[in-house]
Amino acid sequence: MSTSTQTIWGYRRENGRVGIRNHVVILPLDDISNAACEAVAAHIRGTIALPHAYGRLQFGEDLELHFRTMIGTGANPNVAACIVIGIEPGWTQKVVDGIAKTGKPVAGFWIEGNGDIATVAAASRKAKEFVHFASEKVRVECPLTDVWIAAKCGESDTTTGLASCPTVGNMYDKLVPLGLYGCFGETSELTGAEHLAAARAVSPEISAKFMKTWSAYQKDVIEAHKTSDLSDSQPTKGNIAGGLTTIEEKALGNLEKIGKKVKFIDVLQPAEAPARGNGLYFMDTSSAAAECCTLQAAAGYALHIFPTGQGNVIGNPIMPVIKVSGNPRTVRVMSEHIDVDVSGIIRREMTIDQAGNALIDSIVRTSNGRYTAAEALGHVEFVMTKLYRSA
Repeated sequence: MSTSTQTIWGYRRENGRVGIRNHVVILPLDDISNAACEAVAAHIRGTIALPHAYGRLQFGEDLELHFRTMIGTGANPNVAACIVIGIEPGWTQKVVDGIAKTGKPVAGFWIEGNGDIATVAAASRKAKEFVHFASEKVRVECPLTDVWIAAKCGESDTTTGLASCPTVGNMYDKLVPLGLYGCFGETSELTGAEHLAAARAVSPEISAKFMKTWSAYQKDVIEAHKTSDLSDSQPTKGNIAGGLTTIEEKALGNLEKIGKKVKFIDVLQPAEAPARGNGLYFMDTSSAAAECCTLQAAAGYALHIFPTGQGNVIGNPIMPVIKVSGNPRTVRVMSEHIDVDVSGIIRREMTIDQAGNALIDSIVRTSNGRYTAAEALGHVEFVMTKLYRSA
Protein backbone atom coordinates (compact mmCIF):
# COMPACT_ATOMS: atom_id res chain seq x y z
CA MET A 1 0.00 0.00 0.00
CA SER A 2 1.32 3.47 -0.83
CA THR A 3 2.02 5.85 2.04
CA SER A 4 -0.59 8.30 0.74
CA THR A 5 -3.40 5.77 1.23
CA GLN A 6 -2.05 4.02 4.36
CA THR A 7 -4.59 3.65 7.16
CA ILE A 8 -4.52 2.52 10.78
CA TRP A 9 -7.14 1.37 13.27
CA GLY A 10 -7.47 3.91 16.07
CA TYR A 11 -9.91 5.45 18.51
CA ARG A 12 -11.77 8.43 17.08
CA ARG A 13 -12.37 10.72 20.06
CA GLU A 14 -15.24 13.09 20.73
CA ASN A 15 -13.30 16.08 19.35
CA GLY A 16 -12.25 14.25 16.18
CA ARG A 17 -8.68 13.46 17.25
CA VAL A 18 -7.32 9.94 16.77
CA GLY A 19 -5.83 8.00 19.67
CA ILE A 20 -3.93 4.74 19.42
CA ARG A 21 -4.25 3.75 23.11
CA ASN A 22 -7.32 3.78 25.34
CA HIS A 23 -6.22 4.79 28.83
CA VAL A 24 -8.29 5.76 31.85
CA VAL A 25 -5.96 8.15 33.67
CA ILE A 26 -5.98 9.01 37.37
CA LEU A 27 -4.29 12.42 37.35
CA PRO A 28 -2.98 14.11 40.52
CA LEU A 29 -3.20 17.88 40.35
CA ASP A 30 -0.38 18.21 42.87
CA ASP A 31 2.29 16.17 44.61
CA ILE A 32 0.31 15.62 47.80
CA SER A 33 -2.51 13.98 45.84
CA ASN A 34 -0.25 11.26 44.45
CA ALA A 35 -1.09 8.72 47.16
CA ALA A 36 -4.84 9.06 46.59
CA CYS A 37 -4.43 8.65 42.84
CA GLU A 38 -2.23 5.60 43.25
CA ALA A 39 -4.79 4.10 45.65
CA VAL A 40 -7.55 4.51 43.06
CA ALA A 41 -5.38 2.92 40.37
CA ALA A 42 -4.63 0.03 42.73
CA HIS A 43 -8.35 -0.53 43.34
CA ILE A 44 -9.65 -0.21 39.78
CA ARG A 45 -8.17 -2.43 37.12
CA GLY A 46 -7.63 -0.74 33.77
CA THR A 47 -6.60 2.64 35.18
CA ILE A 48 -3.19 4.28 35.40
CA ALA A 49 -2.02 6.89 37.93
CA LEU A 50 0.51 9.55 36.92
CA PRO A 51 2.30 10.67 40.11
CA HIS A 52 4.61 13.68 39.85
CA ALA A 53 6.51 16.10 42.07
CA TYR A 54 4.87 19.50 41.56
CA GLY A 55 1.68 21.57 41.80
CA ARG A 56 1.96 23.57 45.03
CA LEU A 57 2.91 27.26 45.35
CA GLN A 58 3.76 27.60 41.68
CA PHE A 59 3.00 30.96 40.09
CA GLY A 60 3.21 32.98 36.90
CA GLU A 61 4.56 31.29 33.79
CA ASP A 62 5.57 28.22 35.79
CA LEU A 63 1.99 27.74 36.98
CA GLU A 64 0.62 28.22 33.48
CA LEU A 65 2.98 25.51 32.23
CA HIS A 66 1.78 23.24 35.03
CA PHE A 67 -1.84 23.73 33.99
CA ARG A 68 -1.03 23.24 30.29
CA THR A 69 0.74 19.98 31.10
CA MET A 70 -2.03 18.71 33.37
CA ILE A 71 -4.86 19.64 31.00
CA GLY A 72 -2.97 18.48 27.93
CA THR A 73 -2.18 15.12 29.49
CA GLY A 74 -5.83 14.45 30.27
CA ALA A 75 -6.87 15.79 26.85
CA ASN A 76 -4.42 13.58 24.90
CA PRO A 77 -6.31 11.41 22.38
CA ASN A 78 -4.77 8.27 23.86
CA VAL A 79 -6.81 8.99 27.00
CA ALA A 80 -10.43 7.77 26.90
CA ALA A 81 -11.43 9.25 30.26
CA CYS A 82 -9.77 11.01 33.18
CA ILE A 83 -10.13 11.36 36.95
CA VAL A 84 -8.44 14.44 38.48
CA ILE A 85 -7.64 14.49 42.21
CA GLY A 86 -6.27 17.58 43.95
CA ILE A 87 -5.89 18.88 47.47
CA GLU A 88 -8.48 21.66 46.97
CA PRO A 89 -11.36 22.30 44.55
CA GLY A 90 -10.29 25.48 42.72
CA TRP A 91 -7.27 24.32 40.78
CA THR A 92 -8.72 20.82 40.47
CA GLN A 93 -11.81 22.18 38.73
CA LYS A 94 -9.68 24.29 36.40
CA VAL A 95 -7.97 21.16 35.10
CA VAL A 96 -11.30 19.30 34.87
CA ASP A 97 -12.84 22.13 32.86
CA GLY A 98 -9.87 22.22 30.51
CA ILE A 99 -10.04 18.50 29.80
CA ALA A 100 -13.85 18.63 29.46
CA LYS A 101 -13.49 20.84 26.37
CA THR A 102 -12.47 17.71 24.44
CA GLY A 103 -15.85 16.14 25.18
CA LYS A 104 -14.37 13.10 26.90
CA PRO A 105 -15.58 11.93 30.34
CA VAL A 106 -13.72 13.65 33.19
CA ALA A 107 -14.42 14.13 36.89
CA GLY A 108 -12.64 15.91 39.72
CA PHE A 109 -12.27 15.13 43.43
CA TRP A 110 -10.46 16.97 46.22
CA ILE A 111 -9.08 15.90 49.55
CA GLU A 112 -9.58 18.98 51.77
CA GLY A 113 -12.75 18.56 53.83
CA ASN A 114 -13.07 14.93 52.75
CA GLY A 115 -9.84 13.08 53.57
CA ASP A 116 -8.07 10.40 51.59
CA ILE A 117 -10.43 7.51 52.36
CA ALA A 118 -13.64 9.25 51.25
CA THR A 119 -11.91 10.80 48.24
CA VAL A 120 -10.44 7.50 47.10
CA ALA A 121 -13.79 5.76 47.54
CA ALA A 122 -15.71 8.34 45.50
CA ALA A 123 -13.04 8.57 42.81
CA SER A 124 -12.84 4.78 42.58
CA ARG A 125 -16.58 4.50 41.91
CA LYS A 126 -16.34 7.03 39.09
CA ALA A 127 -13.16 5.42 37.74
CA LYS A 128 -14.98 2.09 37.51
CA GLU A 129 -17.67 3.75 35.40
CA PHE A 130 -15.02 5.24 33.16
CA VAL A 131 -13.33 1.85 32.70
CA HIS A 132 -16.63 0.38 31.52
CA PHE A 133 -16.99 3.32 29.12
CA ALA A 134 -13.48 2.92 27.75
CA SER A 135 -13.69 -0.85 27.41
CA GLU A 136 -16.54 -0.51 24.93
CA LYS A 137 -14.64 1.84 22.63
CA VAL A 138 -14.04 0.24 19.22
CA ARG A 139 -11.16 0.98 16.87
CA VAL A 140 -12.13 2.44 13.52
CA GLU A 141 -10.18 2.86 10.30
CA CYS A 142 -8.39 6.22 10.14
CA PRO A 143 -5.78 7.83 7.90
CA LEU A 144 -2.25 7.20 9.16
CA THR A 145 -1.59 10.94 9.09
CA ASP A 146 -4.33 11.50 11.71
CA VAL A 147 -1.84 10.13 14.27
CA TRP A 148 0.28 13.04 15.54
CA ILE A 149 3.92 11.95 15.78
CA ALA A 150 6.65 13.61 17.89
CA ALA A 151 10.36 12.85 18.03
CA LYS A 152 13.50 13.35 20.09
CA CYS A 153 16.77 11.44 20.41
CA GLY A 154 18.70 10.24 23.45
CA GLU A 155 21.96 8.57 24.43
CA SER A 156 23.16 9.68 21.02
CA ASP A 157 26.40 8.60 19.37
CA THR A 158 27.94 8.74 15.91
CA THR A 159 25.42 6.24 14.55
CA THR A 160 22.52 8.44 15.66
CA GLY A 161 23.43 11.23 13.27
CA LEU A 162 24.35 8.78 10.51
CA ALA A 163 21.44 6.33 10.72
CA SER A 164 18.61 6.58 13.25
CA CYS A 165 17.98 10.34 13.15
CA PRO A 166 18.04 10.42 9.32
CA THR A 167 15.52 7.55 9.43
CA VAL A 168 13.13 9.75 11.40
CA GLY A 169 13.80 12.61 9.00
CA ASN A 170 12.96 10.38 6.05
CA MET A 171 9.68 9.46 7.71
CA TYR A 172 8.79 13.11 8.22
CA ASP A 173 9.74 13.96 4.63
CA LYS A 174 7.27 11.29 3.47
CA LEU A 175 4.37 11.87 5.89
CA VAL A 176 4.32 15.60 6.71
CA PRO A 177 3.49 16.62 3.12
CA LEU A 178 0.53 14.21 3.32
CA GLY A 179 -0.94 16.01 6.34
CA LEU A 180 0.93 14.70 9.38
CA TYR A 181 1.44 16.77 12.53
CA GLY A 182 5.11 16.38 13.57
CA CYS A 183 7.17 17.86 16.41
CA PHE A 184 10.83 18.15 17.41
CA GLY A 185 12.40 20.00 20.35
CA GLU A 186 15.49 19.78 22.60
CA THR A 187 16.41 23.47 22.61
CA SER A 188 19.85 23.10 24.19
CA GLU A 189 20.80 20.24 21.84
CA LEU A 190 20.53 22.51 18.80
CA THR A 191 23.46 24.61 20.07
CA GLY A 192 25.93 24.98 17.24
CA ALA A 193 23.32 24.13 14.62
CA GLU A 194 20.80 26.80 15.60
CA HIS A 195 21.45 28.74 12.39
CA LEU A 196 20.72 25.62 10.34
CA ALA A 197 17.51 25.02 12.28
CA ALA A 198 16.43 28.65 11.80
CA ALA A 199 16.98 28.27 8.05
CA ARG A 200 14.45 25.42 8.00
CA ALA A 201 11.61 27.64 9.24
CA VAL A 202 8.76 28.22 6.83
CA SER A 203 9.12 32.02 6.92
CA PRO A 204 11.40 34.77 8.24
CA GLU A 205 8.83 35.41 11.00
CA ILE A 206 9.01 31.82 12.28
CA SER A 207 12.80 31.80 11.89
CA ALA A 208 13.04 34.89 14.10
CA LYS A 209 10.63 33.30 16.61
CA PHE A 210 12.86 30.23 16.77
CA MET A 211 16.03 32.27 17.28
CA LYS A 212 14.34 34.31 20.02
CA THR A 213 13.39 31.09 21.81
CA TRP A 214 16.83 29.54 21.43
CA SER A 215 18.62 32.76 22.46
CA ALA A 216 16.42 33.13 25.56
CA TYR A 217 17.39 29.63 26.66
CA GLN A 218 21.05 30.43 26.19
CA LYS A 219 20.75 33.69 28.13
CA ASP A 220 18.35 32.74 30.91
CA VAL A 221 19.44 29.16 31.54
CA ILE A 222 22.89 28.40 30.16
CA GLU A 223 24.71 31.69 30.70
CA ALA A 224 22.92 32.42 33.97
CA HIS A 225 23.74 29.12 35.64
CA LYS A 226 26.72 27.48 33.93
CA THR A 227 30.00 26.95 35.76
CA SER A 228 32.27 26.92 32.70
CA ASP A 229 30.28 25.45 29.83
CA LEU A 230 27.87 22.56 29.35
CA SER A 231 30.42 19.98 30.49
CA ASP A 232 29.00 16.97 32.35
CA SER A 233 25.59 17.76 30.87
CA GLN A 234 25.91 18.35 27.13
CA PRO A 235 27.25 16.12 25.69
CA THR A 236 26.41 13.49 28.30
CA LYS A 237 28.88 10.84 29.40
CA GLY A 238 27.07 8.38 27.14
CA ASN A 239 27.33 10.74 24.18
CA ILE A 240 31.06 11.15 24.72
CA ALA A 241 31.55 7.39 25.03
CA GLY A 242 29.75 7.11 21.69
CA GLY A 243 32.10 9.53 19.97
CA LEU A 244 30.30 12.89 20.29
CA THR A 245 32.86 15.17 21.91
CA THR A 246 31.09 18.54 21.53
CA ILE A 247 27.54 19.87 21.68
CA GLU A 248 28.00 21.07 18.09
CA GLU A 249 28.62 17.52 16.87
CA LYS A 250 25.58 16.36 18.77
CA ALA A 251 23.41 19.14 17.36
CA LEU A 252 24.28 18.35 13.76
CA GLY A 253 23.13 14.75 14.21
CA ASN A 254 20.08 15.80 16.20
CA LEU A 255 18.87 18.05 13.41
CA GLU A 256 18.82 15.13 10.97
CA LYS A 257 15.49 14.16 12.58
CA ILE A 258 13.62 16.84 10.61
CA GLY A 259 14.61 15.44 7.23
CA LYS A 260 15.82 17.16 4.08
CA LYS A 261 12.69 18.80 2.69
CA VAL A 262 10.18 19.69 5.41
CA LYS A 263 10.11 23.17 6.94
CA PHE A 264 8.73 23.75 10.43
CA ILE A 265 5.71 26.04 10.54
CA ASP A 266 5.66 27.34 14.12
CA VAL A 267 7.48 27.47 17.46
CA LEU A 268 5.56 26.13 20.46
CA GLN A 269 5.94 26.84 24.15
CA PRO A 270 6.43 23.75 26.34
CA ALA A 271 3.23 21.63 26.28
CA GLU A 272 1.53 24.05 23.87
CA ALA A 273 -0.80 22.40 21.36
CA PRO A 274 -0.12 23.19 17.69
CA ALA A 275 -2.63 25.61 16.22
CA ARG A 276 -1.50 26.33 12.65
CA GLY A 277 -2.75 23.12 11.07
CA ASN A 278 -0.82 20.11 9.90
CA GLY A 279 2.94 20.35 9.53
CA LEU A 280 6.16 20.10 11.49
CA TYR A 281 6.50 22.13 14.72
CA PHE A 282 9.43 23.01 16.97
CA MET A 283 8.70 22.91 20.72
CA ASP A 284 10.88 24.63 23.31
CA THR A 285 11.76 21.68 25.56
CA SER A 286 14.42 20.31 27.82
CA SER A 287 16.69 17.73 26.24
CA ALA A 288 15.94 15.36 29.13
CA ALA A 289 14.02 12.47 27.59
CA ALA A 290 11.21 12.04 30.12
CA GLU A 291 10.52 15.79 30.34
CA CYS A 292 10.46 16.24 26.58
CA CYS A 293 8.15 13.26 26.01
CA THR A 294 5.79 14.43 28.77
CA LEU A 295 5.56 17.90 27.21
CA GLN A 296 4.95 16.58 23.70
CA ALA A 297 2.26 14.20 24.92
CA ALA A 298 0.62 17.12 26.75
CA ALA A 299 0.60 19.03 23.45
CA GLY A 300 -1.54 16.25 21.97
CA TYR A 301 0.99 13.98 20.26
CA ALA A 302 -0.13 10.35 20.26
CA LEU A 303 3.07 8.56 19.22
CA HIS A 304 6.76 9.22 19.77
CA ILE A 305 9.80 8.19 17.73
CA PHE A 306 13.05 7.98 19.70
CA PRO A 307 16.37 7.42 17.91
CA THR A 308 19.07 6.15 20.25
CA GLY A 309 22.69 5.14 19.75
CA GLN A 310 24.00 4.02 23.13
CA GLY A 311 20.59 2.79 24.30
CA ASN A 312 18.15 5.12 26.09
CA VAL A 313 15.28 3.14 27.67
CA ILE A 314 12.70 5.94 28.07
CA GLY A 315 8.95 5.32 27.82
CA ASN A 316 5.81 7.32 28.54
CA PRO A 317 2.62 6.26 30.31
CA ILE A 318 0.15 7.53 27.68
CA MET A 319 2.19 7.95 24.47
CA PRO A 320 3.90 4.86 22.97
CA VAL A 321 7.62 5.39 22.29
CA ILE A 322 9.19 3.62 19.31
CA LYS A 323 12.96 3.11 19.67
CA VAL A 324 15.11 3.30 16.55
CA SER A 325 18.82 2.40 16.62
CA GLY A 326 21.59 2.21 14.07
CA ASN A 327 24.25 1.03 16.51
CA PRO A 328 25.00 -2.68 15.84
CA ARG A 329 26.27 -3.21 19.38
CA THR A 330 23.21 -1.64 21.01
CA VAL A 331 20.88 -3.64 18.78
CA ARG A 332 22.73 -6.78 19.88
CA VAL A 333 23.18 -6.23 23.62
CA MET A 334 19.96 -4.21 24.27
CA SER A 335 17.72 -5.86 21.70
CA GLU A 336 14.74 -5.92 24.08
CA HIS A 337 14.62 -2.11 23.95
CA ILE A 338 14.82 -1.60 20.18
CA ASP A 339 11.75 -1.58 17.93
CA VAL A 340 13.37 -0.65 14.61
CA ASP A 341 16.88 -1.87 13.75
CA VAL A 342 18.48 0.38 11.13
CA SER A 343 22.05 -0.74 11.77
CA GLY A 344 22.07 -1.99 8.19
CA ILE A 345 22.67 1.63 7.18
CA ILE A 346 26.05 1.53 8.92
CA ARG A 347 26.90 -1.77 7.21
CA ARG A 348 25.68 -0.38 3.85
CA GLU A 349 23.04 -3.10 3.68
CA MET A 350 20.10 -0.68 3.99
CA THR A 351 19.38 2.74 2.52
CA ILE A 352 17.91 5.60 4.54
CA ASP A 353 14.85 5.43 2.30
CA GLN A 354 14.38 1.75 3.18
CA ALA A 355 14.90 2.57 6.86
CA GLY A 356 12.22 5.26 6.65
CA ASN A 357 9.80 2.73 5.18
CA ALA A 358 10.64 0.25 7.97
CA LEU A 359 9.88 2.96 10.54
CA ILE A 360 6.56 3.78 8.89
CA ASP A 361 5.67 0.08 9.01
CA SER A 362 6.46 0.07 12.75
CA ILE A 363 4.32 3.20 13.20
CA VAL A 364 1.38 1.46 11.53
CA ARG A 365 1.77 -1.69 13.63
CA THR A 366 2.11 0.32 16.85
CA SER A 367 -0.89 2.46 15.95
CA ASN A 368 -2.92 -0.70 15.39
CA GLY A 369 -2.19 -1.85 18.93
CA ARG A 370 1.20 -3.58 18.97
CA TYR A 371 3.10 -2.77 22.14
CA THR A 372 6.41 -0.97 21.79
CA ALA A 373 9.45 -2.35 23.59
CA ALA A 374 9.15 0.37 26.23
CA GLU A 375 5.50 -0.51 26.86
CA ALA A 376 6.23 -4.22 27.15
CA LEU A 377 9.07 -3.52 29.59
CA GLY A 378 6.93 -1.24 31.76
CA HIS A 379 8.64 2.10 31.07
CA VAL A 380 6.08 4.75 32.06
CA GLU A 381 8.30 7.74 32.88
CA PHE A 382 6.18 10.87 33.51
CA VAL A 383 8.25 13.92 34.45
CA MET A 384 6.92 17.46 34.73
CA THR A 385 8.99 20.46 33.64
CA LYS A 386 9.44 23.22 36.21
CA LEU A 387 10.73 26.66 35.23
CA TYR A 388 11.80 28.15 38.56
CA ARG A 389 11.53 27.89 42.35
CA SER A 390 8.12 27.86 43.98
CA ALA A 391 6.89 30.76 46.10
